[in-house]
Amino acid sequence: MTIDQVREGLLARRWSATELATEALRFAEAENPRTNAYLHFCPERALEAARRVDQRIAHGEDPGALAGVPVAVKDVILTQGVRTTCGSKLLAGYVPPYDATAIVRLERAGGVILGKTNCDEFAMGSSTENSAFGPVRNPVDPSRVPGGSSGGSAAAVAQGTAVVSLGSDTGGSVRQPASFCGVVGVTPTYGRVSRYGLTAFASSLDHIGPFARTVKDAATVLRVIAGRDPADSTSADAPVPDYPAHLDGHVKGLKLGLPREYLKDLTSETGDLISRGVEVLKRGGCEVREISLPATDYAIACYYIIATAEASSNLARYDGVRYGFRSSGSDTLSDMYRNTRGEGFGAECKRRIMLGTYVLSHGYYDAYYLKAQKVRSLIARDFANAFQEVDAIVAPVSPFPAFRLGEKVDDPIGMYLSDIYTITGSLAGIPCMSVPCGTTAQGLPVGMQILTRHFDETTMFRLADAYEKTAI
Repeated sequence: MTIDQVREGLLARRWSATELATEALRFAEAENPRTNAYLHFCPERALEAARRVDQRIAHGEDPGALAGVPVAVKDVILTQGVRTTCGSKLLAGYVPPYDATAIVRLERAGGVILGKTNCDEFAMGSSTENSAFGPVRNPVDPSRVPGGSSGGSAAAVAQGTAVVSLGSDTGGSVRQPASFCGVVGVTPTYGRVSRYGLTAFASSLDHIGPFARTVKDAATVLRVIAGRDPADSTSADAPVPDYPAHLDGHVKGLKLGLPREYLKDLTSETGDLISRGVEVLKRGGCEVREISLPATDYAIACYYIIATAEASSNLARYDGVRYGFRSSGSDTLSDMYRNTRGEGFGAECKRRIMLGTYVLSHGYYDAYYLKAQKVRSLIARDFANAFQEVDAIVAPVSPFPAFRLGEKVDDPIGMYLSDIYTITGSLAGIPCMSVPCGTTAQGLPVGMQILTRHFDETTMFRLADAYEKTAI
């Protein structure tokens, strides 16, 4: 069901929120062994939220924009009283004492959180194979990855075990799994959604964003969770439009840019599907022109310097002293630090911590980190220049569809290159999203990426919605 269908059924008294939550939990728990999308469920919290919705309806009150809607939440977003593991052995038993702002807003709008979804450890990965609790399998083809790091949240929506879900995106971790699983995934403007309660990976790049099966549902969730938060100094004091109200299907006259740097290395099937998607938008009245984003070639190196540097700083807090896993049998404090981090972190986290520590070390800061920040400015300038000519940019999400489990796990560079088309938008901090645009001959979904100016999610949603309605 969509959000509107859930809400209509509740208001027509065809079912109660409690009945819906009970059935959703039963179905999600029964289906989970096939994909490992959820790490744990929270039935008590879900049923309590559902009862609050039923009480509002019984009293004639507005039950909220997400009334009774079953929601899944990535396990890097804090939930009071419900385990938040970040997919890591280090936090296997950690129970947060407070809720993330996005969680508070979800439940205030009537959302019913079913459970926490599997993810790459501390959101570091592109396939959700780096979780300490086992990989997630793609519901479309269980022999393939769902993308990462928000693979569990994408899989839950694609599998139908949640109507919508929340993920986090640092360099493409919402858009890439959305593309691989055939659902809608949104990365809002940096600062549009509060990061308070989001476990930090790379603080200048992290976003919270929604997954959904329709553009309207994704727009509805973003409207609920967006907005200024005094608890997060990086959240923007910008008005939040009524995104669903602007989905009128009219995009005539909008100018779309196709970046030549994004189209040169695509597999033929992915390129053909993107081209067909562009043709659909052209038939809707959009004007299409080729543009250039020349700094794109440096984006991978730039991203993996900045992201690992920030990660090495943020992950220093996991030392076994204050909370989380602590190694036993250490004779000294130094041994305890070393053993805790050595035993608790997985291989990818260790790799990124080491890279980040190296680029921040004495003698290398200027050569690597400072230079990467300058390149980041060039990438942002490329987008600013492009948006003087066009209203939005259309591009692929990934060079290829979902790959097989284990195919790239021993090839970190190959894994990193799967994010080549998503990290540029993240570095620039602009809104971007993935909308399904067809499947390959093997039946594997492919997503089309839409990018717009800072805080212009409205245009992004309008284009995606118009494409979705026309393509259907």
